[in-house]
Amino acid sequence: MAPGGCDVSILTILDAANTAATVDAATDAVAAAAPAGVPADASTGAAECPLPAVVGSDLLVPLADGRQVPYANLDYAASAPCLEPVRAAVAEALPAYSSVHRGAGYASRLTTARYERARHTVRAFAGARPGDAVVFTRNTTDAMNLLARCLPEGTTVVVFDSEHHASLLPWPRAVRLAPPASPGEAVRAADEALAAIDGPKLLVVTAASNVTGELWPIAALAHVAHERGARIAVDAAQYAPHRRLAVAALDLDYVAFSGHKLYAPFGAGALVGRPDWLAQAEPYLRGGGATRNVADEVEWSTDPEQRHEAGTPNVLGAIALAAACEALTATGWTPIVRHEERLTARLRAGLPEGVRELALWGPDHPRIGVVSFTVAGHPAREVAEILSTEYGIGVRDGRFCAHPFVRALLGEEGDCADGTGAAVRASIGIGTTEEHIDRLVAALHDIVRR
Repeated sequence: MAPGGCDVSILTILDAANTAATVDAATDAVAAAAPAGVPADASTGAAECPLPAVVGSDLLVPLADGRQVPYANLDYAASAPCLEPVRAAVAEALPAYSSVHRGAGYASRLTTARYERARHTVRAFAGARPGDAVVFTRNTTDAMNLLARCLPEGTTVVVFDSEHHASLLPWPRAVRLAPPASPGEAVRAADEALAAIDGPKLLVVTAASNVTGELWPIAALAHVAHERGARIAVDAAQYAPHRRLAVAALDLDYVAFSGHKLYAPFGAGALVGRPDWLAQAEPYLRGGGATRNVADEVEWSTDPEQRHEAGTPNVLGAIALAAACEALTATGWTPIVRHEERLTARLRAGLPEGVRELALWGPDHPRIGVVSFTVAGHPAREVAEILSTEYGIGVRDGRFCAHPFVRALLGEEGDCADGTGAAVRASIGIGTTEEHIDRLVAALHDIVRR
């Protein structure tokens, strides 16, 4: 449909939503056929699709000397740019935008169909079980806080200090573990901690570190969690844009991720997982849409998705998130991973002497395209500002909402220049080019030589 028109058949969208369980089953079968921990790729054996275009790839930014240069966006781990197919999906939905659910008008019915289809699309993208709930949230932080509200009474959470604050802080009762020295140590530490806990318990862990990019052994962690009678919740905010999720195949109980890191920066995220804890908990928000009946007493919806999505939801955010999921799936994970690994290797190989890369498990451990580092003799903020004002490069500096982890990685070194315990992070995505990487490497060589 053209962005300005409204001639899409509502039956087409409703039919797609009603048959999405078939998509879920097919997705799970592909994931189950893949080696443990290795993302399957639906495009295997077929011609690779080109990477989708990102909005803003032609952005020019000013430098301190008055020139303008193409922007080298190396800050994908904070927020990824919008994909062109995502922008098109939002533009297509806007002319018929209306409130969802209970509306009899065409625009409301069409928007409701698009919203519920988005839920099915996200479930399929996550490789979830057909009966898993998909609750739309604002972001990963919101999703983890929602889950924290839904824990059975007396639940103890086991979490590593290497987590992003979104996964580290929401839990009312938590056992915090030190950053492990190896993936095997992570599994052993989680196993021992869970074994010592009576009552309901939950293991919370990232799939890919937002500080080092390193991939965590979530399949093994899920196994030991279930062996100890616990559930596992996975922060997939960094993983989902870079690798294929496989909730059912890896037997994960919950995953959370954000649209703004998944090339859909429209304020939506998702909590995907088993519905029972969600259906039994008090509503995350109390208001319209979460109720079945309001009289002298309130009767809350028993549907976990409705129960925790009170008020008018972020419909366009959900549509955008689903469009990003569809675009990445259509592209196939093989070209996405190859692109990222090639550029990440190029960056890491080019780092000059005097630049220290942060890593928990060593340089050869598999990772996504995230490289954090310090530059000897230069505060992290100074490096980031020089890269921006003199080279047109966007990076992140600080402790990346993972303060305990960054402090542990830096150790006594701290930030060599100012002692604040900060670092610089360059992160790679679909719109990153070799020129962006080479410009950053050259800039770091210049800074080290100063």
